[in-house]
Amino acid sequence: MTGAFAHEAGFPATSINALVIAADAAAAGPARDALAAAGTRLAGVADPTDASAFDEPVDLILLEAQTLGDAALDALLPRLDTWARERGARVIVALTMAQIDPVSRHLLGGNVDLLCEPDAAQRLLAVMLACSGHAGGVEDRSREAERLRQMNEEVARIAEALARLAQRGPTAPSENVVSDRRPGFRAAEVVPGAIVEARDLRDAIRSRRLRDQYIAGGLFEDPAWDMLLDLFAADLEGSRVSVSSLCIAAAVAPTTALRWIGRMTEAGLLGRTPDPDDRRRAFVMLGASTRQAMLDYCTAAKRQGLPIA
Repeated sequence: MTGAFAHEAGFPATSINALVIAADAAAAGPARDALAAAGTRLAGVADPTDASAFDEPVDLILLEAQTLGDAALDALLPRLDTWARERGARVIVALTMAQIDPVSRHLLGGNVDLLCEPDAAQRLLAVMLACSGHAGGVEDRSREAERLRQMNEEVARIAEALARLAQRGPTAPSENVVSDRRPGFRAAEVVPGAIVEARDLRDAIRSRRLRDQYIAGGLFEDPAWDMLLDLFAADLEGSRVSVSSLCIAAAVAPTTALRWIGRMTEAGLLGRTPDPDDRRRAFVMLGASTRQAMLDYCTAAKRQGLPIA
């Protein structure tokens, strides 16, 4: 039955070789099952302390981090990060909530998939997408990348438009000034002096979470914007946000949040910096242009008496 599921699902056969890194044979079981179901060749199972494992000619590494202790994980992650970067190969990591910060300190975005406490189906899907390049998976990733690209362009466009408005000051509407196209609408006059405060952002976040309590079903999931709001609020408060905290702010499953953090970092919307007091953790912050755009947007909204949504 090896590879039967992948065949029935329409995924093409793959010649990719995969290596599983796990504490022991039992811990490697879920990853081995996923590889077998996907029809992917298992090159071997390695102990996390075996540095020679990275000499193997493999295209994919599955790390079962959930059963690894802190010391073993700390020693392994830098080597795994180097291996992935040098070979351009894929890495799939199954981790716990408590391991989000130490793992994402080294591995995040790019060719890395972080699966937080995954079940068998999530492991299998990650393996199949990584190995086969199935059209659906590629399409989904391309859609996310395109959305982030458009978001980045929109952020830059808004910042540029607001900068022009600030230079001109209050003026009569013209074809070159950004305005609402609905007939009969006149925006409040833009005047200087509006101050953006962290509580404005926190109020917006609370409002979004309150909405979710009354209208369920994931209809309003927007992890990218939720994270931008949280990071800008933290910036105004002078506080710092870890990857695990940002996952909570995203209000989606941790695996989904981690994927978005990785994509947004690659797109230049977010940046990361090591925690000087904890070498196992990194902080996430807004990129310089993103922070300016958030400031411009929030200031413009307040000046016009509009809520930050």
